[in-house]
Amino acid sequence: MSRDTVVAGRYAKALYSAAVKKGITLEVEQQLKTVVEVLHLDQEVKRFIHAPRISQSDKLKVLRTALQDKLSPTVMNTVELLVERGRTELFADLLETYIKIEGDALGIGDATVYSAYPLSEAEQNTVAAEFSQITNRKIRVTNLVDTSLLGGLKVVIGDTLYDGSLSGKLARLEKSFNDKHRG
Repeated sequence: MSRDTVVAGRYAKALYSAAVKKGITLEVEQQLKTVVEVLHLDQEVKRFIHAPRISQSDKLKVLRTALQDKLSPTVMNTVELLVERGRTELFADLLETYIKIEGDALGIGDATVYSAYPLSEAEQNTVAAEFSQITNRKIRVTNLVDTSLLGGLKVVIGDTLYDGSLSGKLARLEKSFNDKHRG
């Protein structure tokens, strides 16, 4: 585990604790997603934040103006703290750890579902229901298209991969044939 991941974990725990006290845990998650999208996906913002010639106070002024109506004071304080300390690279790890802490506390699991084509809402709900029974948690699905899949699904929940893809089944079948012919 990297040092940054450990540090992000500390911030995530503190932020989750503050969010629980205010009753805004899910709102904080959405706000953190917004911050990560803005700071990591928008190249102009990313260059601005990492520009060495712009002072931290000027960066904070711009961020406060841009984000003040979109973030709760709790999340804004975290953003300000990390910008002041020059630790904006922690936001993605912070979000990931926050979601894990929140999921553990609320009995929610996040599943990344890889499919050969975009799943409909009904199909996503079916996958969520199926894996809710397996994991004993409420499952939230994020669907990603993987054109290398011939069919079926690959589902990742935490550190566990459930490979129901056709290519995965073919690979397991090939392995079983190879094992039988060696013995």
